[in-house]
Order: sequence, then C-alpha cells, then structure tokens
Amino acid sequence: MSTDTLSLVARVNGQALHAPGESLPEEALRQRACTELLRQAAQAAGLLQATDVPGTDGVISEAASAAIEALLERELDLPEPSEEALRRHHAAHAAQYSEGERVRARHVLFAVTPGVDVKALRLKAESVLLELRCHDEGQTEADQDQRFAQAAQAWSNCPSSAHGGAIGDDEGWLRASDCAPEFAREIFGHPEVGVLPRLVHSRFGLHVVEVLERQAGQAQPFEAVRGAVRLALQQQAYVTALRQYLRVLAGQATLEGVALDAAESPLVQ
Repeated sequence: MSTDTLSLVARVNGQALHAPGESLPEEALRQRACTELLRQAAQAAGLLQATDVPGTDGVISEAASAAIEALLERELDLPEPSEEALRRHHAAHAAQYSEGERVRARHVLFAVTPGVDVKALRLKAESVLLELRCHDEGQTEADQDQRFAQAAQAWSNCPSSAHGGAIGDDEGWLRASDCAPEFAREIFGHPEVGVLPRLVHSRFGLHVVEVLERQAGQAQPFEAVRGAVRLALQQQAYVTALRQYLRVLAGQATLEGVALDAAESPLVQ
C-alpha cells in the first residue's frame, strides 16, 4: 500500500476510521472519530481489554459499547436540575409541552446517505430554500404552492414528493408524535407559518419545510409535565458534558483527516 493511499485514511491516534479509498460524509466521519476517542479512553481507564481492536466499518464490539457506557457514567458530571430551573424552563418553553398541537406541513428532503457529498448537498438544499422563500412581485398563492410542489417532485428523497411534499395523516395533519424528535423540535412549539427560514436537520437529512397551518395545543400545567421537563434538562446537561469531555479527549489525541476542535460543531447527535 502506498504512502499516498495511507494518507487518505482518517485516524485517531493511529487507528484507522475507515477503509483505504472509502469516502464518508463529514458527519459520519466525525461520529466515528468520537466513538474511537471514547473507546480508547475506556481502554486507558482499564474498562476494556487492550485486545479489543475495532474494524474499519464503524462498528464496535459489545464489550466496547458497555465499556464506553461505564466510562461516561464515571466521567460525566451531571447535576440534578433544581426545582427553580425546571419551572424556569417550563415557563420559557410552555408551547413545547402543550398537548394536541398539530400542523399542516410539507417538505423537501435532501437525504444524507453513505457516500453523498454533504457539503454539495447542503449547498443545494440552501439554494432551494432561498428560492422558495423569495417571492416574485405579483406571484399568487397558487403560484407559490405550485413552486413548492415542483421543488418537492424534483429534489425530495421522500415518497411524499409524489404529493407535493405533503406530510401528515389522511386529513393532512401532522403531530409531534408522528415525527423524529429532532424534527418535531424544529416544527412544533413555534409560531412560524410559511417556509421556515432555516434548514431543518434530522437523522434522515436536511429538510426545507413549509408550515401551511397551525392548530394550537392545550397548555399543560407544570405539575403535569414535570417529568418531561426534568428529562429535557437532563438530556441537555448530558449532551453538554459529553461535548466537553470529547473536546478534552480530542485535545489530547493525534487526529489525522478529521477535525473535532470547532466549539460550534456538534460532536454528538
């Protein structure tokens, strides 16, 4: 194997993250790097045998997975949110804890799949978003409706493209429980109607979303949703602590072909 071929392989402390010549989306590569940092940290802590060596397919052993879980339980400092913090969060995000909210919406999905050029995909998604948000003078509502439907048919990687991108039940309504949580957080609990001014990220890819109509839900008292509020704050604390821990590990590691040092970049999903 040539030196040129070796140099194309991303590594963490010399451990290859993929096979030579394999091209991974940036986010997938970062995820593998984070997992490898944690796997190596678990070995250094004596929680995983030194003989545990990962392959280049991104899959780790069951022993490594259990060791990483034990490592994070030991290393991450996760304080219990105070009653005041719970109530403050609920007051600031009351709409997110309403019951029965539903929307009529449609989307254009730019799916992130293995081997896809994520940067090029994002640029295309952003150009479609800009095009759909810009209205020509004198353009009617029917014209705008047709433009979105045509964009969905041309670009969306979702079966809904055959129906102009419409998502929802038989009556056209979409509820938070119908969506992936990360998608629902961007759609529900907000007042926006129309093409959203941002791309919506989900486990499926990048979405250009238009909210056509909203039907407000019934606000729930704090006592009724206290458990959900507590879980939300615990999840926030976990993600923050994990990102900080990964930054420390990345700062101590030798990284080749992958960057994990940008404070604004999410290291975990």
